[in-house]
Parts: sequence; C-alpha cells; structure tokens
Amino acid sequence: MIIPASTILQELHDEAPADHFTLDWLMGSLPKQSFGLIILLLAIVAAAPGICVIAGLMLLIPAIQMIAGRPAPTFPRWIAARPLPTRHLDSVVQHATATLRYLERIIYPRCPTPPEATKRAVGIAVVLLSTRLILAPIPLSNVVPAVLIAFIALAYLEEDGLMLSIGLLVGFVVLAVDLGVVWEMIHDSKWIGLSLSRS
Repeated sequence: MIIPASTILQELHDEAPADHFTLDWLMGSLPKQSFGLIILLLAIVAAAPGICVIAGLMLLIPAIQMIAGRPAPTFPRWIAARPLPTRHLDSVVQHATATLRYLERIIYPRCPTPPEATKRAVGIAVVLLSTRLILAPIPLSNVVPAVLIAFIALAYLEEDGLMLSIGLLVGFVVLAVDLGVVWEMIHDSKWIGLSLSRS
C-alpha cells in the first residue's frame, strides 16, 4: 500500500526531535519510498532562494545512487550526521503539506511502470535538472527545475506512471529549450567575434 507523501511528512514532523535532527535520523524514519521522499524534500528546499546550489548538489547524491540501482539513499557521514535545527523541518512541512494534499487528488497510483527502469529514468532526469539548477544560479532560475524535480519525485512516490511520464517529458523539454538558448548564445557570440575581427 502506498502511503501519501503528505502523511509521511506530517508523521516525520510529529516524531522529530525537539531541537535538532540529522539526515541519518530522517532516512531511518522513512518507509520504502526513501529515494522519492529525500528528493522531494531537497527539491522543496532548492526552490528557496539562497540555498538552491547547495540543495542541487545534494540532489545529485540520491539521483546518482538511483541510476546505480542502490536500494536506498546514503550520504557521506559528515553530511548525514550533521545536526540540523528542527525548525527547518517544520518550515518545509508547513509549506509543503497543504500543497501535497491538493496535488495528491490528481497524482495517485495508476499506469504501473517497471520499477528498476523507472528508478533509473527518474535518477537521470533529476541529475540533469539538478545540474541545470546548479549551473544557472540566476535569481529565480532555480524555481522551474526545482518544481519539476518535486513533481517528478511526487509522481514517483505515488507510483503514478501517467503523471511521472508527463513530468519527465516536460523536464526534458525544458532542458532541450535551455540547450537551444545556450547554443544560440554561443553561435551569436561567435558571429559577433567574427564580425569584430573582420572590422
């Protein structure tokens, strides 16, 4: 039985230590959907200004482990054991729970997909979108990839093959558009450089 992400987040909030928590505690408290939930939480954090690059780098860790077929996410000890103020978890849960409950009306188990292939596809998409998030730290440029990662993670969590396919498609379209823009910028800069050299 699939437990809704909003329910899991609320339970984590209710069971969190009073002052500080660690990623070790968080991952030990998660059910089988640990990859999806960790990526969802980090994507929500990545949507906030100021820390999107750090969150993007952390997103790469579980995403690469998904591609490698690892059964559960693991972080380096110096990250996993670092104490984090519980108020940060409170803030994430308060902002996310209501939105997740609304989204869970349209994202629910359907159109099952092959588990291992799906895990790797999600991992690849998260790596690419996280790289886009890290390499373009322009104000508000983090919002689109972070929201897409969160949507993909939620669809993966809820085992909704239809919405997951839509999320992956949109993600790759966004990446293709970004690559097109970069290519045009490079092409234009070469043309300008050539024109200046001739003049």
